[in-house]
Order: sequence, then C-alpha cells, then structure tokens
Amino acid sequence: MAGHASGAVARTGQNPFLRAVAALSTLAGWISAAMIVASVVITCQMIWVRFVLNGTTVWQTEAVVYLMIAATLLGLSYVQRLRGHVNVDLIPLAVPRRARKGLAVVTLTLSIAIVAVMLWYGFEFWHVAWARGWTSDTVWAIDLWIPYLAIPVGLGLFLLQLVADLVALLLNIDAPFGLEDV
Repeated sequence: MAGHASGAVARTGQNPFLRAVAALSTLAGWISAAMIVASVVITCQMIWVRFVLNGTTVWQTEAVVYLMIAATLLGLSYVQRLRGHVNVDLIPLAVPRRARKGLAVVTLTLSIAIVAVMLWYGFEFWHVAWARGWTSDTVWAIDLWIPYLAIPVGLGLFLLQLVADLVALLLNIDAPFGLEDV
C-alpha cells in the first residue's frame, strides 16, 4: 500500500547466517532468471522449427512449462529477500513499533509453519515420483522427478529465507515488515 518498502532488501548486517542465506537466495534468483531466458530461447526455437522449417517439435512445449514453473518456485526466496511479495501494510503502519514487531514475529512464524508443511508434502510428492519412476505421458517421456525437484528445493530455499527474516527481526538487524519508524 505505502511505498516505504519498495526497493528495500532484507538486511543481513554482519551475521554470517543471514549473509549465507542472502547469497543462496540471490543465486536462486539468478538461476530463476536464467530459466526464464532459456524458456524464451526454447520458445523461439520452437516457433522457428514449426513455422519456418515446417517441422515438428517433441520436447519444447513441455520443457518451457517445466522451466517456467521451476523458475517461479526457485525465485520465491529471492523475491522474499527483495520484499517483492504482496504486502498490505495498513495495519503495520497503524500500530506502534513494539506491536509492529510482535505482529511481524507472528506473521513470519505462521508463514514458516505453512511453508514447512508445503515443503514436507512437496518433498513427499517428489520422492514418490522418483521412487516409482514416473515419466510424463508425452513423446519426450521425461522422468518427472527432475522437474518435480523444483518443489522441495524452491520451498526449502523460501523457508530458509523466511527463517533468516525472522532471525534478522529478532536480532534487531532488520525492521518489522521492512518499515522504518516515521
């Protein structure tokens, strides 16, 4: 709502844990961006093969779908680090700093719990696909554990960034909701 936090990056101070998580989140963001670029290149190649060379495509559409989903999941931690997720700060702006910090602790704790449950079931889903040798029902027949690996990895990195945000908040390295006192 308010433009206070736009462009704000989660602070790490000199804390080695926070700096390591920030580095991992940044790396995940770069990998996510590379996956999007690869999707665009593959889409252009697919268009060239279909409409210029009048050929058939086998793997391109499926690869683009898997790359875009993986890019979304792997990019979660980077977007969290940049405070890019949707944030309505009407209530945090209306309450005093102490209450704002308490609200931020509750919010981060609930977010951590929800993402941890999603990570648990995401890992279980990936493991079933890996253990049972699931493949896609397409001509390409890719082993599904490969694209499904983005679920536990992406959610694990997101969970790690949320924990880092909570640690930074509790150690007073970062402000609640990224909002400085006015």
